[in-house]
Amino acid sequence: MPLYSEKVMDHFRNPRNLGSIENADGVGEAGNAVCGDIMKIYLKVDDGIITDVKFETFGCGSAIASSSMATEMIKGKSVKDALKLSNKAVTEALDGLPAHKLHCSVLAEEAVQAAVRDYCEKHGLNFEDLK
Repeated sequence: MPLYSEKVMDHFRNPRNLGSIENADGVGEAGNAVCGDIMKIYLKVDDGIITDVKFETFGCGSAIASSSMATEMIKGKSVKDALKLSNKAVTEALDGLPAHKLHCSVLAEEAVQAAVRDYCEKHGLNFEDLK
């Protein structure tokens, strides 16, 4: 049995939404000091809906795949719904990650939450009200 699923390999080889957004409405970053992975998520929001999302990730293939999948999962959703994104949902959408790479999906969840928090701060919204 291969270590990585076809979906993980596809999102690693062909990442979706790669890049940054100039003048983003929200930017969030998450990192793991142990492995050195760093994820940055950029949001463009129109009337509470994420109309564009990009990511920059410095890390392993699982980190890149998790970032790519997370951006696909929140694009077109409300910022409130984006906060519901869990590392478990990212892992399931990728058809699994090896146990020692699960932290990559946690980083994706944390980076999305940080981007939504930044969006709230920039627009005078209460982050806790969205939870």
